[in-house]
Amino acid sequence: MTRKFFGTDGIRGRANTAPMTADLALRLGQAAGRYFRRDGGSAVHRVVIGKDTRLSGYMFETALTAGLTSAGMNVLLLGPVPTPAVGLLTPSMRADLGIMISASHNPAEDNGIKFFGPDGFKLSDAAEVEIEALMEAGVDPAPASGIGRAQRIDDGRFRYVERVKSTFPQGMRLDGLKIVVDCANGAAYRAAPEVLWELGADVVALGTAPDGANINAGCGSTQPQAAAEAVVAHGADVGICLDGDADRIVLIDETGTVADGDQLMALMAARWAEEGRLADGTLVATVMSNLGLERFLAARGLRLERTRVGDRYVVEAMRAGGWTLGGEQSGHIVMTDHATTGDGLMAGLQFLAEMVRSGQPASRLARQFEPVPQLLRNVRYATGQAPLEAAAVRDAIAAAEARLTGQGRLLIRPSGTEPLIRVMAEAEDEALMAEVVAEVVAAVEHAA
Repeated sequence: MTRKFFGTDGIRGRANTAPMTADLALRLGQAAGRYFRRDGGSAVHRVVIGKDTRLSGYMFETALTAGLTSAGMNVLLLGPVPTPAVGLLTPSMRADLGIMISASHNPAEDNGIKFFGPDGFKLSDAAEVEIEALMEAGVDPAPASGIGRAQRIDDGRFRYVERVKSTFPQGMRLDGLKIVVDCANGAAYRAAPEVLWELGADVVALGTAPDGANINAGCGSTQPQAAAEAVVAHGADVGICLDGDADRIVLIDETGTVADGDQLMALMAARWAEEGRLADGTLVATVMSNLGLERFLAARGLRLERTRVGDRYVVEAMRAGGWTLGGEQSGHIVMTDHATTGDGLMAGLQFLAEMVRSGQPASRLARQFEPVPQLLRNVRYATGQAPLEAAAVRDAIAAAEARLTGQGRLLIRPSGTEPLIRVMAEAEDEALMAEVVAEVVAAVEHAA
C-alpha cells in the first residue's frame, strides 16, 4: 500500500512547488469530496477547514474550497485555528471531513494539508490511498444544482478555547503564576494567551504577531531559545512553547532549561497511574523516545508501547489498545479522553495543573528521569534520491549496529515530511555514540 503524495502527516512541501501547488489542492478537494459522498445521495455533506498563518494558506484554502464545492460539499471555513481545533470541531459540527492547512513546525515557505475523518481522528493510510486513486482517475463534478456552498465560521477559536479550558481541573486557577507562552507566530497566536489569561495567569506572550512569513522563525517549540531567555528575564515560573499549528509543546522551567515531550509524558503517566486514569498502565510513544523514559515507567510497574514515528501512528495504537495517553519526544501529547490528536496547549495545562496541585517548581516537575545520552543528526538529500538504498549506506548502518550491540541502539529513518534522513543513536558511552552517528552520516551524505 504505497502513497504518492501523502506522508506520515498529510501532504507537505514547498508552497507553489510540486507537489504543493494550487492545482494539487484543487484535485485533492475534488477527490476528497467524491470520497466522502460515496453514498451518492442527497444528504448534506460538510467539510471543516482550518489553517495556520502562512501566506500560502489563502491559496490552498481557496483551491481546496473550489474542489470540494465542485464535488457537492459544503465548506465551513474556520480561519487560523490550531490543528486540534479541527479535530474537535469536525465531529462537533457534524462534518464528514476536517482539513488543516499547515506545515506544522516547518518554515513559512512550506505548507501542508492534513485530513481528519468524521470522528475527528486523522484518516487511515488506506483512506489516503483511495483518495489518491480518485485524484489520479479524475472526478466528475456535481451538477450545477448540486454545487456546494462555502461559509465563514467566526467562533471556531472560541469553541476551541472553551474546550481546552474544560480539561483544566474544575475550580483550579493559575493565579500567582507568571507564564511565558511562545505561539510561534502560528495558529494559536490568539487562543493560547487567551486560555492562560482567562485561567488567571500573568501572561507574557511571544510569537503573537504573524505576518504570513514569520511562522516558526526564531521562535516556537523547535527554536525555544528566545522563550527561555524571556522566562529568565521576566522571572517567570514556566514557559510554554508551541509550534506553528499548536499540536506540540516543549516546556521551559524557571531557570531557562528546556524539557521535551518525554519528560512531560513521564510526569503525566506517573500522575495518571496514581489516579487510576492510565489505561492498562500503558503509555504509547514512538521509537524516538528516550530509553530513560522506558526505565522510568518500568520502575513504577508501567509499560511503554512503542510505535513508528508519527503522532497518527501513536493514536492508531492507542485506539487499538484502548490506551488513553501517548505522544512523541518532539512534543505531540495525545490524551484521547480529551482530544483526537496532539494538543500542545492542552498538554501544557496538565503540567500547570500539577504545578498548582503540588506546589513544586517547574524545574522539579520537568525533570522526571535522567535521559540516556541521545544524538540525532539530519541529512538533507535531493528530491528523488534514495540514499538508504545505497550499498555503502547499508554497510555503514550494519557496522554501526554491530558496534552498539549490548550498549545502545541505532535508529535510521527518512522523514515523512521533509527530504531528510534522520540518524539517531542512544548509548551510555557518548564517545561511541558520536562515532557511529558520524560514520553513518558520512555514508548518507556521500550517497546523497
